[in-house]
Amino acid sequence: MQPEFIEVGSGSSARGIAVRRRPAALAGPGVVWLGGYRSDMMGGKAQAVDAWCASQGLACCRLDYSGHGESGGRFEDGTISRWLEESLCVFERFTAGPQILVGSSMGCWIALRMAQELAARQGPSRLAAMVLIAPAPDFTERLMWPQLNAEQKRRIETAGRLEEPSAYSSEPDVYTRALFEDGRANLVMSGDLATGCPVHIIQGRLDPDVPWRHAVELASLLARDDVTMTLVPDGDHRLSRPQDIALILRALGDLARQAPPAPEPGQ
Repeated sequence: MQPEFIEVGSGSSARGIAVRRRPAALAGPGVVWLGGYRSDMMGGKAQAVDAWCASQGLACCRLDYSGHGESGGRFEDGTISRWLEESLCVFERFTAGPQILVGSSMGCWIALRMAQELAARQGPSRLAAMVLIAPAPDFTERLMWPQLNAEQKRRIETAGRLEEPSAYSSEPDVYTRALFEDGRANLVMSGDLATGCPVHIIQGRLDPDVPWRHAVELASLLARDDVTMTLVPDGDHRLSRPQDIALILRALGDLARQAPPAPEPGQ
């Protein structure tokens, strides 16, 4: 499956966003994959979700945020607002009917902000459900900033960026002042949340990046939604072992069966 490209933004902020989409063969909700920070749509979980959709005859749409994978743009220009804009554009251009958002880590923050933005447009909701894997909403403010020392914060404020060794790549993780400042404008865990759809949270008990209590707090804020939470006792942040992926696909299957009817393909 070759990527398609959509241009998002204009002028100097224009960037080409890579999308891979699988058309539906049967009636049912579509699935949209939203990856994590520095992840791309060719990762193991993303491809497993796409393969599962193929086996079920369901549509699947994946994207790389700007600065990620096959998309254009510089990674260092990325912010939550920028990646949210791209995700919404892809959602509107490439999907139809009810959709299940599957977010991983930062992708869960994007999913929750998408729900807010779509609700504000006051049209009929197309969110059928969400699967939130190792959810990291508000991670810049709640998980990262409090852990930085005075020198790291000074570097962010004066140099505009911080480079730290990555546990998942040979390249360092880069965090910019713009990412932190924009993150503060996109916080979602400051009060009650409502997605308007069922939500299944899957969290590793041994996650070194997102404490399991963060996921529990998120679940408590979604009190108006139908929320299921699965805590994986020996799970890490990736949740990419075969048994983890099987758990994710079971949750996705349960939510797909509960989703509202979708039009037949071609209608």
